[in-house]
Amino acid sequence: MAHRTTTDVLIVGAGPVGLSAAAELRRHGVHCRLVDRLPARLPYAKAVGIQPRTLELWDRMGLVRAVLEAAVPLRGQLNYVDGREQDRIELSMPPEVPYGFAALPQYETERLLEEYVARLGTVVERGTGLESFTQDRDGVTARLRTASGAAEELRVPYLIGCDGAHSVVRKTLGLSFAGGAFQEEFMLGDVVADWDMPSGYGVRSTRLGADGSPGDVLVCIPLPGAGRYRMSMKLPPELSPSREAAARDGVAHGPEAGRVPSLADLQAVVDRLAPRPARLSDLRWSSVFRISHRIVDRYGRGRVFVAGDAAHIHPPTGAQGMNTGVQDACNLAWKLALVVRGEAGPELLGTYDAERRPIGEEVVGRTVRHAVRGIEADPEDRRTLLLREAQLLVSHRDGPLSGVRYGPDEAPQPGDRAPDCAGLATPIAAYPLRLLDVLRGRPGHVVLLYGSDGAALAGAAAVARTAGLPAVAILAAGAEGADGSAGGGAAPGAGAGAAGPADPSVPVYRDAAGEFARLYLPGGATGFVVRPDGQLGARFPLSGTAAALSGYLRALSVRRDTPLRDPVVA
Repeated sequence: MAHRTTTDVLIVGAGPVGLSAAAELRRHGVHCRLVDRLPARLPYAKAVGIQPRTLELWDRMGLVRAVLEAAVPLRGQLNYVDGREQDRIELSMPPEVPYGFAALPQYETERLLEEYVARLGTVVERGTGLESFTQDRDGVTARLRTASGAAEELRVPYLIGCDGAHSVVRKTLGLSFAGGAFQEEFMLGDVVADWDMPSGYGVRSTRLGADGSPGDVLVCIPLPGAGRYRMSMKLPPELSPSREAAARDGVAHGPEAGRVPSLADLQAVVDRLAPRPARLSDLRWSSVFRISHRIVDRYGRGRVFVAGDAAHIHPPTGAQGMNTGVQDACNLAWKLALVVRGEAGPELLGTYDAERRPIGEEVVGRTVRHAVRGIEADPEDRRTLLLREAQLLVSHRDGPLSGVRYGPDEAPQPGDRAPDCAGLATPIAAYPLRLLDVLRGRPGHVVLLYGSDGAALAGAAAVARTAGLPAVAILAAGAEGADGSAGGGAAPGAGAGAAGPADPSVPVYRDAAGEFARLYLPGGATGFVVRPDGQLGARFPLSGTAAALSGYLRALSVRRDTPLRDPVVA
C-alpha cells in the first residue's frame, strides 16, 4: 500500500460544497486533492436555487459570469390553494444588491465549478472513495480506494468531509447527527411542461385536507430550457419503495432505491394539482426521495472537518442547503489557508464551528418551519424574509472573530456581510464601478479606508501594509483632488490629487454617488476589514487603525514580532 504526503488538504466529495472548498483553497495558494467515489457527475437537478449571496461569493472568485450565462432568473413564486391563486411572491431585491435569485441544475453548477478548479490546478479524482482515516496531533492518515481498485494510504495535514448526508467522515469522527425525518415520500422529475404559466416563476399548488391542513402538493422550479421545470410532489402510496437502503445508517434523506417514477406518474399528479392544464414531455430523469432535518453537534474535531450535507440536512424549502454549504466551505477555506501557510495559529480553525454551526441551526429550524406551515406563516416582514432567504442577513456578530463595534448599531458591524455598493469612480474609467469590482480577484483580506483627508488615509494605509493587509482608499463624495478631479487611480499623479493617499500602491476610488456612505454609515473617517468570505472583520475610526488591526490579527491567532502603531498626522 502506497503511503504519500503530497498535498495540504484532502477534500472528500466533489459536489458544489467540496468543489467550492477546493476553489477557495487553491485561490489562497493551498494544495488540495479532491476525491469522489462516483465515476461521474450525477445528471440530477437536485439543488437548483442559487441565492444572491452565493453569486456575490462567486463574483469575488471570478466565476460568476459563467454562472450567469448558464442560469435562468427566478423572478418569484405563484401560489395556489385548492386551485385558487393566492398572493404571489416577487423575489425582488433592493437596488444595492447586485444579483437576484437564479436557478441552475446541480450538475451544471458542478460542471462550472469543476472547470474553474481545474484551471487552478486541481482535477477531481473520480471513482476514488475514502474508506477510513485516523488522526493524531500532527496530521491525518487517510485510506483511499482508487478507480482501479488499488488501495492508497495518504498522509495529509487536514481533511474536509463534503461527502453528503451519509458522510463517512462524519461517522468516523463520531459526530452526533440529531434530528428526525418527515414521514412523507416525494418524487422528483426534470421535465418540459407545455402550459401558459409566466416564465421565471416557480409554482406551488396545494390541496387542503379535510382538517384544513396542507395535503397534496406540487412544486415546480423553472430550469434552463424552454418550458423545463424540476417538479416535486408527494409520492403516491402505490409507488412507495422499500426503505431499507435509505435507512441503512439511520438517515433517510435524498434519493432512494426503488421504482423510478415514469412520465405518466408525474403527469397524473400534474393533472390533479396544476393550476392550469399542462402536458409533460421530455423526462430527463426522475427519482423518489425522502427528507430529514439533522445537524451535527460540532463541525469538526481536531484536523478533520465537515461541511454541507455532511454537517446539516433539511427540507429544500427556499433552496438553502447547497448555498449554506458553499458558505461553509468559503468560511473554512480561508482559515485553513492561513494556518497551512503558517500565518495563523491552529486556534483559528475552532472559529469555523463557532461561526457556522449557529447559521446551520437557524437554517434547519427555518426550513422545517416553512415546510410545515409555509413561508407565508413566517412572522418576519416580507422584505426581511426575502433578504434572509437570499442569505444576505447571515451574520457572525456574536462570533469569536467579531471585535469591538464602532458607529451606529444599524450600520454594518464586524461579523455582518460587507454590502456591495455602486457609484465608485476613477478618473480613467468612463463608467461607475461597484465594490465587488474592486474586490474581485483579491483572495485575502482587504482593508477599506473611507475619508476625505489624504494624509489620514495614507497613514492608515501604511499601518495596513505593515500588518500585511492590502488597503483600498475610498474618498468621500465631496473630496476633490488638487486638479479638481474626482480622485481615483493608483497614484496622485494619476488623478488622486491632494485628497488621496500619496502611496502609489494604494488604489483610490471616489464615492461619487454617496452609495458607500449610505450603506456603510461611516459618520467620518472610518476603516473596514473585509474578510475573504465577504463578511466584515473589523470596523474602526481611522485614528485607531493600529489598535483595530492588531486586535483583529490577535483574534485570528496571527503572531507579530513588532506592534502596529498609528502614524502621527500633522
